[in-house]
Amino acid sequence: MTSMTHDGPQITGGVDTHGLTHHAAVIDSIGRHLADREFEATIRGYRDLLDWMRAHGALTAVGVEGTGAYGAELARVLTAAGVTVVDVDRPDRKTRRMKGKSDPIDAYAAATAVLSGRATGTPKSRDGVVEAVRVLRLARRSAVKARTQAMNQIRGLLVSAPAILREQVAGLDRAALIRTLARLRPGDDLSRPLAATRAALRRLARRHQAMDAEIAGLDTEIGPLVKQAAPQLLELFGVGPETAGQLLASAGDNPERMRSEAAFAHLAGVAPIPASSGRTHRHRLNRGGDRAANNALHTIVLTRMRFDERTRAYVERRTKEGLNKKDIMRCLKRFVAREVYRALTTTPTERITQTDLAPAA
Repeated sequence: MTSMTHDGPQITGGVDTHGLTHHAAVIDSIGRHLADREFEATIRGYRDLLDWMRAHGALTAVGVEGTGAYGAELARVLTAAGVTVVDVDRPDRKTRRMKGKSDPIDAYAAATAVLSGRATGTPKSRDGVVEAVRVLRLARRSAVKARTQAMNQIRGLLVSAPAILREQVAGLDRAALIRTLARLRPGDDLSRPLAATRAALRRLARRHQAMDAEIAGLDTEIGPLVKQAAPQLLELFGVGPETAGQLLASAGDNPERMRSEAAFAHLAGVAPIPASSGRTHRHRLNRGGDRAANNALHTIVLTRMRFDERTRAYVERRTKEGLNKKDIMRCLKRFVAREVYRALTTTPTERITQTDLAPAA
């Protein structure tokens, strides 16, 4: 391998990431293709990739596709080595139809996107408490989904179950239903539909109980981590550990990568989109952005609309002005995004007065 050097012309790198290999390319300051090469997706491979790029000149930045997936570890290694890493989206279908698709083409495209300024996103560092919250929430979300699926299957089985079994659990709430079904004794002869139904319901009920215990355990683990990462976020009205965990995961361990609260609003899909025409001047809901973060803000707004007097007064005032519920919620989500951004990026909690509701529109 060529010896590493930081002298020579300025170059920009690009990497097309995959599960087992990464394809790297370098271009000079005017976009000319210099070289490309494939490396293994291992720690040794990442270091060889960096040495190979630096052997071609002074490395200014590297564009990496998929910094949240296959390129996550590569981005961490490059950042630790003092290299500026830029998150690059994969080329759209129109570009791929025009220029073709291959690993070298995608790697050069990533480098070109950085050099031209089309790609400017700073990837999440994924090296702190927030990343721990994210991975634990992933397990929790899976457990919640499994619990819901088990409950739906229980109710579906009970619809067509023998009457003697349906009458046994009729009128029970969910907790009592699960406890009763978990104690069923189907017997040894499962060739009878009644016995087989009892056995199936007992297994589903015990699965539901197991998921309940797993979710409770994960909540116990996630709660302190969320409080450690952003205690000021939990102090906001309507923000609980679940919504705070999602907002933290969306912002990442390095929320400073978002240059302003407007950038965070775009990330969460609550930046208003103009929808004016002629004499009509209005904005509409934003359907883009991180939908999980948007859902967290939506949950906070619903809580405030029900229990926060300041928010209820705002809703009443805007309703009298002629806004419908969707537009009012759009304004409120934009306002909550402003509060959340301040909580994520400042050490002391900033006291927000009631007058701050006005610019949220």
